Amino acid sequence: MKITILLYLLLASLFYLGCEKSFDSVVDQSISVYQVTEVGSIGSIRYNPLDSLILLTISFDNPTNIKNVFVDVFSSDGNKLNDQRFELLDTGKPENGDSQLGDSTFSNKFPLSSLYPIGVYTIEYFVQDKYSQIKKVAIQSFKYSNGQDSIPPIISNLVIPDTVDRGIAFIFSITVTDLNGLNDVDTVYFELFRPDSSQVIPEPGVTRFIMHDDGNFDVFGDQTAGDGIFSFKNSFLSTAQIGNWKFTFQAIDRGKKFSNSITHYIQVQ
Repeated sequence: MKITILLYLLLASLFYLGCEKSFDSVVDQSISVYQVTEVGSIGSIRYNPLDSLILLTISFDNPTNIKNVFVDVFSSDGNKLNDQRFELLDTGKPENGDSQLGDSTFSNKFPLSSLYPIGVYTIEYFVQDKYSQIKKVAIQSFKYSNGQDSIPPIISNLVIPDTVDRGIAFIFSITVTDLNGLNDVDTVYFELFRPDSSQVIPEPGVTRFIMHDDGNFDVFGDQTAGDGIFSFKNSFLSTAQIGNWKFTFQAIDRGKKFSNSITHYIQVQ
C-alpha cells in the first residue's frame, strides 16, 4: 500500500512538472542575426521644385525577423523633419522607389522643401523586429541645398537706445533673416567707434563684437534662442568718452556673403 501511494505521488509530481513546462510563458527572444549590407548613396542634393523627393534605401542579408524598417531625418539645424515614423518598404511599388518585392531592400521617397535650411542632414535608420525591439542600425549624412545659396542674410529692426548713462547696463538687439534658413547665418556682429573716431578692439586682432541668439538673457540679454533676434548686453565705464559712439551692425553667412549694414549712434553722457 505504501509503495502504491509513493508511486502515485511520483507520477503526480511528474505530471505537474510536465504541465508547468508546457505552459511556460517565457518567450525565447533569441534573434536571428540580420546585417545591413548596403545603404543607398545620396551625396549632395539640390532642391528641385519638379522633384523634391529623395530616395532612401537600405538592404539586409537576413530580414526574416524584421517587422518594420523606418527612418528619422534631421535637418542641418537639428530639427527632426518627420513627425511620425517614416517607413521604408519592400513592396516592389514604384511610388515608394522600391524596385523588387521581397529582395531584402527597403525603400521610400522622402520629401524635401525649399524652406529647409542648407547644410549637412542626418538620416537615422531603425529596425523593429518581430519581438517589437527597436535598434538603430545605420546613420547617413548628405549635403542639402535649398536652391537659394546666392542670397545673403538681411538685418533689420534694430532696437537700441539713443542715449545712455555711463555705468548703466543696456540691451540692444537686431533681427536677422536668411532665405537659406537661420542655420546659414554664421555671425552677427557690430563694430564700435569712440567719439574721437578710434575703434574699440575687444581683443588683439579682433574688431567685431559677436551678438547672440542663444536665449542667455543674463549674459547677452537674449530672450529666446533660435528666433532670429540677436542680442547684446553692454555698459560704458565711468571713464568712457562722453559723446556720440558709433555702432555698425552686419551679418555674414556660411558662404561668406555679407548682409546690409546698419549704423546707429548712441549719445553717452
